[in-house]
Amino acid sequence: MDDIAPPPSTRLDIKDLRVVMALASAGTTAQAASLLHLTQPAVSRALLSAEDKLEATLFDRTPRGLVLTEAGRRLVAGAGKLLVELGELEREVRTPATPPVRLRLVCECYTAYHWLPSLLVELRRSIPRLTVDLAVEHTQSPLPAIEAGDIDVALLTHSPLRRSSTFEVRPLFQDELVFVVSPSHPLAARKTFTAEDLKAHPLLTSHTPKTQDVWFVNQVFGRERPRLRVERIPLTEALLDLARAGLGVAVMSEWIIAPHLSRGDLVLRRLDTGPLERPWRIAWRKEAGDAAARLGKALLGLAPQRVAELDVSLQRG
Repeated sequence: MDDIAPPPSTRLDIKDLRVVMALASAGTTAQAASLLHLTQPAVSRALLSAEDKLEATLFDRTPRGLVLTEAGRRLVAGAGKLLVELGELEREVRTPATPPVRLRLVCECYTAYHWLPSLLVELRRSIPRLTVDLAVEHTQSPLPAIEAGDIDVALLTHSPLRRSSTFEVRPLFQDELVFVVSPSHPLAARKTFTAEDLKAHPLLTSHTPKTQDVWFVNQVFGRERPRLRVERIPLTEALLDLARAGLGVAVMSEWIIAPHLSRGDLVLRRLDTGPLERPWRIAWRKEAGDAAARLGKALLGLAPQRVAELDVSLQRG
């Protein structure tokens, strides 16, 4: 403790400042006494004591009441700020310290990493001591990782759910898988694609978990198991460049393609059977508690804009 400098020596104390502030506000010793719950003589003595300590006159005594002198105005201006800071310091000291919150998170679908960072910035405003670690090594098996305690939170798209005493699951929202081709592609003239169209042309996609592949085939082809020509491209920009060159049909989340549609060198199409929507859910270890629940609420409020909504906004613009 030897390195802590001694506090500066002052003549006034907090009681002196409160009396002067009350007198400046009330204008008379009688009204100041009512504000301070003191007697009028006690307030008069306190004012004289403060002026003696400073060796300065703080108020001119006039028939209309007390009027601040130049010295009094300087004291009141500084005292107000000082008392506010002291009050804030007291509240901070009385408030229990908030322990740091650390969440280990994985996304079952890599498309989430396109918008998740900006969401985490928003979340830190409500949980200032939050730290989120991305545990991408558990992408293929998020639920077992939660049960083993290796991660705290998972954003799920395809994992089959089961009852568990170790984690909670809640629905979040949906995104849509869409099909993107060059305007010169043979399928570009069609308003919608059929399952047969997808069999006849190469499909361009990123590296996806097997559970997502199974889900896609079930949604598009039902019980049929067709032989599809699938090219897996690790980089989004490379995948889109292949689509622009007319070398296949890109299959991707609406969240990824939305920023690229305004250039006019790609067109978006859907299936003739309707939107291919994926349900998103959040799962978290029960020990993660309130921080994980607040993450889920933030996701609901900050989910990326749907392509359908984007189309409407572009038309309005």
